[in-house]
Amino acid sequence: MRQLALVAAVVALIDVLGLAACGGKESATKVGTGTASNLPPATPVASAGSATAVTDPARPAPAATKPPAEPTIGGHDFTAAAQVLLVVGACGDGPQPQGFSAELIAKHCDVIEKTQQAYSDSWLSKARPFFAEKVPKDVPKKVVYPFAGGDLSTALTVYPDADEITTLSLEPAGDPRTLAALNTPTKSGKPSAALQKALQTVQYELRFLYKVNFSNTMNMIEAMRGGSLPTQLIFGLSALKVHGYEVVALRYFKLGEAGNIVYLTDDEVANAPDAAGTANAEKRNRLFANAEVRFKKPGGHTQIYRHIQTNLDDKHIDADRRVLAHLEQKGPIAGMTKAASYLLSWDSFSQMRGYLATNVVWMVSDATGIAPKWGKAAGFDYELYGSFGEPHIEAGNAIAKNWRDEFKAQPRRALPFRFGYYDKKLVNHLVIMKRKS
Repeated sequence: MRQLALVAAVVALIDVLGLAACGGKESATKVGTGTASNLPPATPVASAGSATAVTDPARPAPAATKPPAEPTIGGHDFTAAAQVLLVVGACGDGPQPQGFSAELIAKHCDVIEKTQQAYSDSWLSKARPFFAEKVPKDVPKKVVYPFAGGDLSTALTVYPDADEITTLSLEPAGDPRTLAALNTPTKSGKPSAALQKALQTVQYELRFLYKVNFSNTMNMIEAMRGGSLPTQLIFGLSALKVHGYEVVALRYFKLGEAGNIVYLTDDEVANAPDAAGTANAEKRNRLFANAEVRFKKPGGHTQIYRHIQTNLDDKHIDADRRVLAHLEQKGPIAGMTKAASYLLSWDSFSQMRGYLATNVVWMVSDATGIAPKWGKAAGFDYELYGSFGEPHIEAGNAIAKNWRDEFKAQPRRALPFRFGYYDKKLVNHLVIMKRKS
């Protein structure tokens, strides 16, 4: 990203750097990596009647219905690894994994749990009721979130009942085997320095995402490459924990020529480069680029979260159309994006903009979404919250007037929380784009 209870979730190695290849998130070239502390905080049963029910003694009570069995999923099963990552990395509920330092987990989770609680108190408590009121009940159950970085949590806040959420960004989901590979105690029996450092990276990046409401792409690249933990996936698992979901299954996949899901097989995983060290990081990140986490609320239906590592500019879509083919197969969708470096207003991202304008029914964004000059022509109305004057980064200068004019034309509506980018004066804003009926 250019300037992210019970659980699951998410990214592959970046092949292009720079703004156009930043996956839509804040890069360090304009604003620097910074720290979360020196950026602005992200916050601003009734009775049916008096009659007594009568039971027909001749009719036995219906048997309790069992939840449907989980569908059989192909490919290599990483669910056990996901459960360990949930407990150790995302600090979710579960038994203490054998072989891991209880002291190290406690120290790490003291930081993570405080971060998660602060996020719930300061942001979720305001955003949840807002979106519960604004999102239509009949919105499509398939959600597409381009330029998402590691941010599953916002998607679950907006669309908690989605059947399927697909995030796309430059970051890989990451190799789930690295946690065990890094857990090599020293001769003194203490946890390895590599594991301690990797967990500290998770702490920093998650705190940054939850406090600032977007991630810095260059930070994410560093956090998710090399031999470190699958930070993208851990962010997704943290989101599941915060929102009260359980992890059902974890698989990795690639896309077939027609855009279909092809799960990694046991043989492919067995022949994968060693999870330890950084020598084969690029190959591993290519293999473990895309993750699928199945999850559910206790007693609820199974939902699907997929993360796809990809570059969404026109050049890369023209070279490999599998991602766009996959998205087009979903039919009508609900959409969202934020902190996307204004890439959807660039000519070089016209195909992704066109896909959203064609397939979205309802979408939420900041000013890095589809600007009115394209959205209105495609048959959308806009409902704006907060205010917008000038973008806080140069990437949005070309489209700023279009947004500014639209905000001036509408009544100012209150926005009690940050959603992605603020403007140049640090004022928050939010955009709802809905297709005309």
